[in-house]
Amino acid sequence: MKSNRTIIKILFALTVVLHFGCEDLVSIDVPTNKLVRSQVFDSEQTAISALTGIYNQLYLSAFSNGSWNSISVVSGLSSDNLKNINTSNLDRMEFQEHQINPENSYNLELWSSAYNIIYMTNAFLEGLYNSEKISPDLAIQLEGEARFVRAFTYFNLVNLYGSVPLILTTNYERNALAENAGIDIVYQQIIDDLEFSSEVLNPSYRTGERITANKFAATALLARVYLYNEEWQMAEMLSTEVINESSTYQILDSLNTVFLANSREAIWQISPIGGGGIATNTNDGNIFVIDPVFSFFASIQLREGLVNTFQEEDKRLANWIGYNESLNAYFAHKYKIRTSSDFPIIEYSMVLRLAEQYLIRAEARVHQGKLSEAQNDLNIIRERANLLPFEAQSETMLLDELFIQRQKELFTEWGHRWLDLKRSKRAQSIFGSDPLWDSGDLLYPIPTQELIKNPNLTQNDGY
Repeated sequence: MKSNRTIIKILFALTVVLHFGCEDLVSIDVPTNKLVRSQVFDSEQTAISALTGIYNQLYLSAFSNGSWNSISVVSGLSSDNLKNINTSNLDRMEFQEHQINPENSYNLELWSSAYNIIYMTNAFLEGLYNSEKISPDLAIQLEGEARFVRAFTYFNLVNLYGSVPLILTTNYERNALAENAGIDIVYQQIIDDLEFSSEVLNPSYRTGERITANKFAATALLARVYLYNEEWQMAEMLSTEVINESSTYQILDSLNTVFLANSREAIWQISPIGGGGIATNTNDGNIFVIDPVFSFFASIQLREGLVNTFQEEDKRLANWIGYNESLNAYFAHKYKIRTSSDFPIIEYSMVLRLAEQYLIRAEARVHQGKLSEAQNDLNIIRERANLLPFEAQSETMLLDELFIQRQKELFTEWGHRWLDLKRSKRAQSIFGSDPLWDSGDLLYPIPTQELIKNPNLTQNDGY
């Protein structure tokens, strides 16, 4: 355990090296330690460690760490999956009530932490391009991984905020005045990064663990990107590539093994080791699981409306949903460990997994008129959950069932439900009866602090 913690401290220090100038996000001060950053790329080992530092920072960053400010929590509240137990936290309540103030601190952390990661990847890529000490083969591998992380971060930003600044440099003067880029422009950059990554990265994981990006992580995310852009044929083709990699990925029969570290269903995960402390549990487990003894610490629960949609025989109800009697509250129980300091680490935070790829391919096939093939994909997910095969009578019925299964399969994972309601134009049917609901609520507001610092930014409609 001592050696593990020593490694954590070294990687944390390297993360700090790359993290300079990030506090102001798009508005970035002149770096004062360029020399230190250049020294990171004086050897292959330190360059690899610097990239590891970026992966570790994903566990520390608000948008991606699975904790209170994360996409999984706040977008879960925005959807019909989660609700607050503690209603005194006004910042979280604003997400639940679709009344987000542009000065909301959670919203600022969401935005700023994402741009911190983007700045770090840009700094890493610039250092990599300027280095003469890294072999061409390793350089292309590291570039592919860094561009994957950047694409992943921009995908989340553009879907939560719409038109956002496209920052591809560490030039502080240019960044400070960056305008909102068109959604199509941001998406094109995401596609460019992911196509590069999927082409140059190896099918295997560089470290042997599923916490670094490989070819199929890039391909899986690219399949989602094309799905969101309604390019059905590309979404089907790319998801098929991942699904066909059966020697690496598998739909696991045991639901309680899905979220374990390096599970066969995992395509990409984030390790708690990035926290740099003694805790080895995921933030997801810590936030979502209600402790049976210390339940008074709980602040968030599943909506009963979600729980009631599960049939009694659905194994996801028994295995992925817990119940606390003292609070009369249901909670997400995909992660079983609430707190831990033990090694080896048992659970990693899941980001991309194979079940989503079947759902992507099913949806893409429906829109191409391939109803039988789409139904087969959907039934792989249903049958794993112990449900009878679904027989669709029409395209509409199949799409409706598909979005039902997406909600049941992917709840509390990365805001899938919120983004699904937005892109499928189903949000109005869910929230339309709420007098406070407005179509402008589909996008989060650009934080006031960013608008003050950068006069070229334009606020989203309705704020």
